[in-house]
Amino acid sequence: MDEGLQQFKADFFKALAHPLRIRILELLVDGQKSVNEIQDCLEKEGSAVSQQLSVLRAKNIVYGVKEGKKVYYSLSDPMIGALLGVAKDIFNNHLVNTISRLEEMTSNEGDEENK
Repeated sequence: MDEGLQQFKADFFKALAHPLRIRILELLVDGQKSVNEIQDCLEKEGSAVSQQLSVLRAKNIVYGVKEGKKVYYSLSDPMIGALLGVAKDIFNNHLVNTISRLEEMTSNEGDEENK
């Protein structure tokens, strides 16, 4: 069972491993959007957006509903929005830690120059 879960996680994170896919998901956190709306918001060509939506759809991360000539995409699970929020928090923590280390290094260099 654990191997199946680990494989799911690996495949899931692999599907997220593209900046444009993340941007698409961040847009969909706010609700469903048509392909045209996604393209306009991201200022990307249709083929690039369609390719990334295809990857997300294949992993059941998003789903599309056709209404007339338009396809509207939504997140398959609202927890994806929470996951993106956690990723942002982790990024901010890394940033704070990096800034602290740089300040510490700068401070230490100044101390050694004054000796």
